[in-house]
Amino acid sequence: MLTREEALKLLEENLSNPNLVKHSLASEAVMRALARYLGENEEEWGLAGLLHDLDAQIVSPQEHGLKTVAILGERITPAMAQAIKAHNQPFNNIKRESKFDYALAAGETITGLIVASTLVLPSKKLADLKAESVLKRFKEKHFAAGARREDIALGEKLGLSLEEFVSLALKAMQEVSGELGL
Repeated sequence: MLTREEALKLLEENLSNPNLVKHSLASEAVMRALARYLGENEEEWGLAGLLHDLDAQIVSPQEHGLKTVAILGERITPAMAQAIKAHNQPFNNIKRESKFDYALAAGETITGLIVASTLVLPSKKLADLKAESVLKRFKEKHFAAGARREDIALGEKLGLSLEEFVSLALKAMQEVSGELGL
């Protein structure tokens, strides 16, 4: 399996958009927190979060995730490959089947809602964001409309209420706020 350093080098080589890189770092943090909470492999889940959008700038929405798995090849586990492909189920029809699949879909999506909720704060700082504010924004369908609420709600398939999932994800992102520039 890849090391985190190798994964970061791949991000640098494949993603020129700094916001996509930050999204990947945020997704990694959320996935590591979910793995710790659920007693799963933190390294494997973290790397999936970090690398899930590796192909985002080079393929169509229908191919997204598939090309990432092709690029990574034998350097990732079959479970990582499945989760990376399935995080994009609405476009590529790869069925989500495992906790890992649901975690990546929910975990990477919640990052967008949390970032958008942070950016409307006067301070624009993750440290100032409260889970209650994210939950309020979750109910506003037009706010951060790209953050698919049905994917975020998949946290419930992990045994977490929406409130617990939002709190866990927010805390994870707050811990890497420096890397995220928030």
